[in-house]
Amino acid sequence: MSGRARVGPDHVGRRDATLAALAALPGIGPRRLRVLLAHHDPEQAWAVVRRQSRAAPMVAAMLAERGLGAQVAHHATDGLLATMRARLARTPMRVTCIGDADHPEALRHDPAPPAVLFARGDPAALGARRAGIVGTRSATAAGRTFASHLAHELAGEGVAIVSGLARGIDAWAHRGACAAREAGAAASPVAVVACGLDVAYPREHRELRRRVEACGLVLAESPPGTAPEAFRFPLRNRILAALCEVLVVVESRAVGGSMLTVGEAERRGITVLAVPGSPRNAAAVGTNLLVSQGCAPVTDADDVLVALGLDRRRARDPAWDPRPAPDSEAACVLAALRGTPCTLDELVVRAGSPLAHVARALGRLEAHGWVHHAGGWWEALVP
Repeated sequence: MSGRARVGPDHVGRRDATLAALAALPGIGPRRLRVLLAHHDPEQAWAVVRRQSRAAPMVAAMLAERGLGAQVAHHATDGLLATMRARLARTPMRVTCIGDADHPEALRHDPAPPAVLFARGDPAALGARRAGIVGTRSATAAGRTFASHLAHELAGEGVAIVSGLARGIDAWAHRGACAAREAGAAASPVAVVACGLDVAYPREHRELRRRVEACGLVLAESPPGTAPEAFRFPLRNRILAALCEVLVVVESRAVGGSMLTVGEAERRGITVLAVPGSPRNAAAVGTNLLVSQGCAPVTDADDVLVALGLDRRRARDPAWDPRPAPDSEAACVLAALRGTPCTLDELVVRAGSPLAHVARALGRLEAHGWVHHAGGWWEALVP
């Protein structure tokens, strides 16, 4: 659903308004909300928190903690229900509950799934293969460009880009993915935000969020009207990570939101990839650390496609090259020279061919521009 048409409060389903009101109750939080809705349907849960119905034993024990039941009952009013109904009317959105058929499949078996989700856009966006792209808010120009181009190319290959719609890398990844989708056949972008879907944050991304809603999907765990409070961002990051099949970190400081998302991905066994950067680039400290710890590096979209099991390099037309193709003898020598430069004697050992054959092949390869020779060292000039 595009979620743009407005409806009156009377047309908002009571179940949707009830779920939003339950999610808005102070002191409940995602974990307690999961317990509540695991034992009661939404209408029963609302009656339980209002102390109008008997709670299941586990729910009763939970509400007995530190006077939580009294606090929740104080806020579970008809006024809160009416407020949620009005907000849902002003900004129509799909509301799903854990256990619903249309709750995202990728979250069903997550160790910390959101009990309630709010969505604007097309839920079919989650049906594609999915790669997360995250990074620092204070991204460099090179990082922003790389994130945008990587997202554009992956979307064109049918991979949905999942990110947090934050400043910096997130926003540029969404821009690239949106541009690919708007240009034609490409996977739809997916955004997970840390506030209500009727709250513009960051304000300068109002138009970008509209684009993602129009061609993809925007999700939130927080009910409408929720401000982007600091504690909600780590909660958002766990959902973002859970929706990914692989997670790509483009630029990151040693600590911060993107590294928290990395932690959530690793806890779920999700492959983390990192874009290496200059050691002098403060925005690449975290990504370089990830590479040094064993994360596979990303230099182009192929690296991500390989991680997803979608290696299509052999299916593509080869890049145009004006150099004459090496003959079989020269091709063997060139293959042996790939990697690091070496001397002629070392190359003879690598190639396992007679010196005369290697020397003859090198002459042809050098004449055609396939190798370079300087100071007694030979180097292959191939990608």
